[in-house]
Amino acid sequence: MLKHIHPALTPDLLWAIAAMGHGDTLAVVDANYPAYALHTRVLPLAGVDVVETVEAVSSLMPIDRAVEPAVHAMTPDGQPDAEIPAHRDVADVLAAAEARTVSVAALERGEFYRQAKDAFAVVLTGERRSYACFLITKGVVPASTA
Repeated sequence: MLKHIHPALTPDLLWAIAAMGHGDTLAVVDANYPAYALHTRVLPLAGVDVVETVEAVSSLMPIDRAVEPAVHAMTPDGQPDAEIPAHRDVADVLAAAEARTVSVAALERGEFYRQAKDAFAVVLTGERRSYACFLITKGVVPASTA
């Protein structure tokens, strides 16, 4: 344990967040996502849901302001407007962490998988809700807060 560091942040996840550069993407996915089949850098958080994971990650990692949207959420194929409660929950967490509204854009499952292949790392959570998968683009830490 470390002071002021969320306990869900494992050493490997801390390394990944620190190693990522501006514009790199972190995938935070639910327990149904085929992380090991699709990715080589998988960081498991088996007992942690997606909301707590995003809360922990966003406590340290700035969300990009240079691209809009900087966050994408998976929806079922053919249902880009599907109401997924986890999407709203994560948007609320990101808004609190960033002290601003953070847009969360829908990506249908197939397109999400294609874009996720470029993610720096994949955080495989214990989230059991379906379609609770996100791509989060890292921003920069302003010099005044570094």
